[in-house]
Amino acid sequence: MRSKRRLRWAVIPVAITLAVVLAGCTQAELHGYLPGFIEGEAPVTNHTERVAGLWVTSWIVLLAVGVVTWGLLIWAIVVYRRRKGQTGLPAQLRYNMPIEIFYTVIPLILVLGFFAFTARDQAAIEQPTANPDVKIEVFAKQWAWDFVYPDAVEGEDVWSTGVQAQDEPNADRGTVNQELLPTLYLPKGKTVEIALQSRDVIHSFWVIDFLYKKDMFPGKINYMYFTPEREGTYAGKCAELCGEYHSLMLFNVKVVSPGEYEDYLESLADQGNVGDFGEEYSRNSNLPGTTPASAEEEGK
Repeated sequence: MRSKRRLRWAVIPVAITLAVVLAGCTQAELHGYLPGFIEGEAPVTNHTERVAGLWVTSWIVLLAVGVVTWGLLIWAIVVYRRRKGQTGLPAQLRYNMPIEIFYTVIPLILVLGFFAFTARDQAAIEQPTANPDVKIEVFAKQWAWDFVYPDAVEGEDVWSTGVQAQDEPNADRGTVNQELLPTLYLPKGKTVEIALQSRDVIHSFWVIDFLYKKDMFPGKINYMYFTPEREGTYAGKCAELCGEYHSLMLFNVKVVSPGEYEDYLESLADQGNVGDFGEEYSRNSNLPGTTPASAEEEGK
């Protein structure tokens, strides 16, 4: 009875201290110092908060497991250390069923819990958006990006094509010229569907502040669904080693107002970037169904 009372009095100050510490946390601290968050502003997308929550909660649980494990190790080292004058082996125990059940069941519960919460959040993030406001096609290529906006201007596709990152003139080596990077424009507050395709090898579309990336495979289309919620320019890169200049396969994402987005699409049309710019420009001629027919086959 007395031990329970002592435990209760020990838990209360710990809980109060924890509450005070958490109340004083900044946005960066509450979200595990992940990118995509600014004090007093909305997350970058409607999924960013969910991803950060899964990450931070997982680390809290893992840290608690670590503290318990380290505590037991230190306790065993201190309590069961060999004392001066002791000889021989300590008493040997062959079985301890409660402990064996504990270290079997608890890890199983943790693994199932991590799986359940991950599956829940993944299902929500991957849920297709019915009738999205904006549909965009992203084509990865060695070592840059093409962005196609289907039926965007008077029923015609408009597009922008990019080259790999270029060094900034008269700057330190490795400083990239941001103006020359391929840039994907997105309208704030609009539901977006992005179709991800590769023109050659495996790539990966990663916008860092979105806290989300997805691989791009030759001959297969993957999709991303989200709603941009904060205007700004966000860095992106290929996250799959794709050849010699993989490190230069960079791009930017600009989230702008719907009006600015429409103006940008009109500017692409004014530049003459109108018409088909899709799979027909890919290098995947060796995929099933894409090999040109021989003259003999064409004559049949």
